Amino acid sequence: MADLNTLVRARYSTASLKTPNRSAANGTNGSDPVKTPDLPAVPAALETILKHKSVRHFLPDATLPANTLEVLVAAGQSAPTSSNLQAWSVVAIQDPDRKAKLSELSGNQAFIRDASLILVFAADLHRAQVASSVVPDHKGEALAYTEMFLVAALDAAFAAQNVFVAAESLGLGGCYVGAARNHPREVAALLNLPPRVVGLFALAIGVPDRTQPAVVAPVKPRLPVNEVLHRENWDDTNQKASFEVYDKELAAFNNAQRLNQPVWTKRAAARVATVGSLHGRHELKEILQERSFELL
Repeated sequence: MADLNTLVRARYSTASLKTPNRSAANGTNGSDPVKTPDLPAVPAALETILKHKSVRHFLPDATLPANTLEVLVAAGQSAPTSSNLQAWSVVAIQDPDRKAKLSELSGNQAFIRDASLILVFAADLHRAQVASSVVPDHKGEALAYTEMFLVAALDAAFAAQNVFVAAESLGLGGCYVGAARNHPREVAALLNLPPRVVGLFALAIGVPDRTQPAVVAPVKPRLPVNEVLHRENWDDTNQKASFEVYDKELAAFNNAQRLNQPVWTKRAAARVATVGSLHGRHELKEILQERSFELL
């Protein structure tokens, strides 16, 4: 078992640990802001989180152990939820034909078809609407407001991340599928979603194909910690210098893994360059309103 310092430092490139400091007020006052507490052993949950990587190569004919789905959903339901509203639901897909259709609607990505299990997480205000209908003098007026959609979306995200960590702790791999929002009307029809329910993203889960280099590769380095950690107040001093450091390190990682991918700044810029970069998701507000999310 790796020690905590090794696990944390592996999440960042060597150079990104020594990026230019923010202002002296940030409290680091040194070139290596990543410090870890001394622990007699690394908690298993923390090790699972720090070793996370997205897996897109699954054994296509693998079957998950019995009752895995129920355990994963229990993990999801153990996540925090605003006011205990539990404003999310999930649709589990294992049928090959339905997985193939979802893949077609989500960028035609092969790993969606190969995964043993697809979980489509949905913002669900339908349940609260039904609850309002059975309690006298409660009209559910607040369901029309953007805040309630945000609550439902956050609840779904919290639950999904719990599910993902649980799956990895069981030796499984997974990958989020944001492309499930490319055709939300069609996804809603495929899953027979009622009004005030909308699919937000999917999570593909399966047995990793460890013959694939990408599966056994090191974890991908993230942005320097000072790029996302602000102490006491916002400070983006030396931000472009941080980008330069990270671009070099990510390029080295990509080259080592033979990945033909752009560096972070180019990829981030391309992702927000045009409306076309949204791959159809620019209609999300209209679609939410069609599905009875008024967003007042």
